[in-house]
Amino acid sequence: MTAVASAAPPERSVDEDPAPHRVGLRDLLRTVGSHRKPVVAAIALTVLGAGLRLLQPLLAMRTIEATGTGQGIGLLLAGLIALFIVQATVDSVGNYLLERSGEGIVLSLRRGLIARLLRLRLRVYDTQRLGDLISRTSTDTTVLRDVVALSMVNAATGVIAVVGAVAMMIWLDWVLFLVVIATVVIAGVFVSTVLRGIRVATETGQDRIGVMAADLERALGAVRTVRACRAEDRETARITRHAEGAYASGVRAAKLNALVSPAVELAVNGSLILVLIVGGIRASAGSISLADLVGFLLYLTYLVLPLAGLFNTASAVQKGLGALQRISDAMRLPVEQQVSKVAKVSEKDSVDTVLELRDVRFRYDERPVLRDVSFQVPPLAKVAIVGRSGAGKSTIFALVERFYQPERGTILLDGVDTAGVSPADCRARIGLVEQHAPVLHGTLRENLVYAAPDADDDEVQRVVELVNLAELVRRLPDGLDTEVGEHGTMLSGGERQRVAIARALLPRPSLLLLDEPTSQLDAVNETALNRAIDQVSAECSLLIIAHRISTVRMADRIMVLDQGILAATGTHDELVRTSELYRELASGQLLIGDHGDRR
Repeated sequence: MTAVASAAPPERSVDEDPAPHRVGLRDLLRTVGSHRKPVVAAIALTVLGAGLRLLQPLLAMRTIEATGTGQGIGLLLAGLIALFIVQATVDSVGNYLLERSGEGIVLSLRRGLIARLLRLRLRVYDTQRLGDLISRTSTDTTVLRDVVALSMVNAATGVIAVVGAVAMMIWLDWVLFLVVIATVVIAGVFVSTVLRGIRVATETGQDRIGVMAADLERALGAVRTVRACRAEDRETARITRHAEGAYASGVRAAKLNALVSPAVELAVNGSLILVLIVGGIRASAGSISLADLVGFLLYLTYLVLPLAGLFNTASAVQKGLGALQRISDAMRLPVEQQVSKVAKVSEKDSVDTVLELRDVRFRYDERPVLRDVSFQVPPLAKVAIVGRSGAGKSTIFALVERFYQPERGTILLDGVDTAGVSPADCRARIGLVEQHAPVLHGTLRENLVYAAPDADDDEVQRVVELVNLAELVRRLPDGLDTEVGEHGTMLSGGERQRVAIARALLPRPSLLLLDEPTSQLDAVNETALNRAIDQVSAECSLLIIAHRISTVRMADRIMVLDQGILAATGTHDELVRTSELYRELASGQLLIGDHGDRR
């Protein structure tokens, strides 16, 4: 065993909500992160492409002038064609870099979100909808990809294209430019008034999609119960209401977006018509040459796409900020704290207790659950915890596993205060078998080695025999490599229970926590498992939440919890004589229907 020479301060038992943070353009730019270089390269190429496009009207003007003077235009036409080819090539390479960078940005965001969501404090999972959290790694990151990968570059190149076109238009005829800028300003003022509404509508819609995904995950996760209760129509109606809410928000965003397009068309078509009228008059009066008017019109058409792109980019950025807000909120949820400084560990030959609780208090919100609980689990001992529903039995397991932190008191593992050891180091010495014995999608072997991925076949065979799974393995078509189905649906309840126990035993923990290990077993398998538990106690200590008298009687010591207080301890015979509560529980064979006792 190991011991830690010094301990870090314990974590706070109350999880504080993160301070609200409203994301902005700076946060949007930060999402580029490590992809800055390829994004800059893509921007540079698209800017170069925009510059090449700006040269094309000049060559067209020179071609017209050369035609009017009778000069040869072959070289000018060849140059114009070459300019088109080079510009198309540059744009293609830039677009490829842009798309690849966008996918890389999404991958980085999803990696960060996945790592964060799997490390959130347990209290966060108690309050957040899992489907909503999952949707942030899919829907929201996809929305953000389109904004960051496309809109940012469109904005950069659009600005440059607009500036270049504007400069050339002013150079050719500043009077015609004033006509253009007047119509653009009118459209721009109108568009700016609807952009704020687009962000709000998008953010609301994304929230509704998250809730819809959460309710769908809720229904599919309990689909057998839904069918048995004939609740398909009710669940459909519930989930559809959220889909309709998302639809309403999407329609509102679409309405606002629809107002942007007419404004852009007004700026483009209106300015084009005005330029044709005013420019025609000025050309007739000799104030501007035909070649200059053609060049001005070409630059005006070249202004159209980047200008429309800028308007659409402004709309897309508001959508992206809505998605980024949800991603940012998820990334700010509190994670399980690791000890920042852990002293060097040293080997320790023996310990007096494997687990010890000293005056431990704990509450969920404002309701006390454990009150000054103290007990010890000696090495290689079998200790059972019994009590009514809500007495705090599973809360003790959650505290020992470091899922929560005690409000007050000390928890020692192998003589070491767990407050000074990282949760991962604590859990490396503890095996946990939950009451509902979750089995993951995959093969039976993958489930067995989940806590010990490097275990060899001999070790796997050892735990298979120990928990009486050998016959099941022989019956399965592919043995250990047989797929067990989603949530282990190809296995019976008792088989899932034994798989969970074998999985917990494989890493050879010093302490094994068993939450109602026989709750889903028939009499034959219960007897076999109790024999296995007796054999396991030669390898590690056992702390068992038990509701069957056969499991309780085999314990070396029994602890009776009553409303968060350790009411009595002793052997079965001692407690029958001294504890009225235990006699009451034992007379009912301890089957008191405590399912998932967390509080």
